[in-house]
Amino acid sequence: MRGQPKNISLPRRLIIDLMHASMGVPFVSLSRSLNIRPLLEARAGAMAPAGWAAMLVKAFALVAKDEPVLRTVYAKWPWPTLYELPNSVASVAIARLENGEECVMPQRIAAPEAMALAAVDMEIRRAKTAAVADVPMFRKVMRVTRLPLPLRRLFWAVGLNFGRQRGNWFGSFAVSSVAAYGGGELHPITPGPFIVSYGLVEPGQTIHVVIRWDHRVTDAAPIARVLTRLEQVLNTEIAAELRSAGAKPIRAVGT
Repeated sequence: MRGQPKNISLPRRLIIDLMHASMGVPFVSLSRSLNIRPLLEARAGAMAPAGWAAMLVKAFALVAKDEPVLRTVYAKWPWPTLYELPNSVASVAIARLENGEECVMPQRIAAPEAMALAAVDMEIRRAKTAAVADVPMFRKVMRVTRLPLPLRRLFWAVGLNFGRQRGNWFGSFAVSSVAAYGGGELHPITPGPFIVSYGLVEPGQTIHVVIRWDHRVTDAAPIARVLTRLEQVLNTEIAAELRSAGAKPIRAVGT
């Protein structure tokens, strides 16, 4: 059967490099439906509610303030070690349309636990609509992706295997979801160490959350505790910030 060869675009080359870097990471996953009724009530009353990705990013980073393991990465150089970062760095998968091609690019958000929820949301929304050249993280990854394969492998190896560089290149956790396209239980692959994905809000006022993690860094019991704490943070700190940001105006009903 004769087909037609197609060139590999830069965004697709980025994903190929990402998959190569993710090979060999011993991922384990845990999923749970979180009851988020207080969060939904606060979001329904907010004038400009933050997106779900922003809320999950900040909530996970707030949990990580008290759970140092969520800021810990596995690094191989100069010898295998666990390296604890001083603060969280999120890597959010941004779905975009570039030159007619659907693609995904990573947006880096440093220390989201210290940012206003609206600011986290703005960074994510800007990454969806701004030109690639106007987003610093996109420019950075595209510069490396344009390099010949041996140089790309070298840059990725340095970013992956030195603890200090993991936060700069890959972050301490990633967030990815297909909820905007109809939902589903997504199990994404990245170099880790932690990946959070979420689905659609379900009729029982719950949302299904999956955490995948590098088993070299931690075990299932701490992650089960993290999911419990994540539910609490969404329903308290995040809900409170939504309420403080301003309520929707109440329309007068004519009689």
